[in-house]
Amino acid sequence: MALQFLMGCVVSVINIMIHALVTLGAVGIARSARVRNTERPRSYLMAVMVATAVALMVAHTLEVFVWAVAYAIVGAAPADSDLLYFAFVNYTTLGYGDITPVQTWRLSGPMTAMNGILMFGWSTALLFEVLRKTLEYFASMGKPKFSYSDRG
Repeated sequence: MALQFLMGCVVSVINIMIHALVTLGAVGIARSARVRNTERPRSYLMAVMVATAVALMVAHTLEVFVWAVAYAIVGAAPADSDLLYFAFVNYTTLGYGDITPVQTWRLSGPMTAMNGILMFGWSTALLFEVLRKTLEYFASMGKPKFSYSDRG
C-alpha cells in the first residue's frame, strides 16, 4: 500500500506543478485585460474567460494523460484496458466502474479522484478570480456595469 500511496503522491505533485504553470498563464491573461482599453468590454471579458477556461481544460487533459502514463508504468489497470478512459473516469470522479484497478493498485483510483477534485476546485477558484479581477478593472475605468441582460 505504501508504494501505491507514493505513486499517487508523485503523480499528484506533477499535476499540481502543471496546474500551477497554467495558473500563472491564466493570471497573465487576466493582467493583459488591464492593458487593453477596449470599446466592447463585455466581448473582451467573454474572450478572457473563454481563453482561461480553454487553458484550464487543456491542463486537466494533460493531467489525465499523466495519470494514464503512471497507470501504464505500474500496471494499475487490467491488460487491454483503455488507460486514458480509465484515468478520465477516475480523475473526474465519474466512477463508472467498468474498469477497475488490479487488486495490488486499487488505491490508485481514489488517489486519482482526490487529485482531480482538488484540480477542479482550483480551476473554479481561478475562473472566478479572473472574472472578478477583469470586472474590477473595467469598473475602475468607469465602464458601464455588467448585467445578464446586456449584450455586446
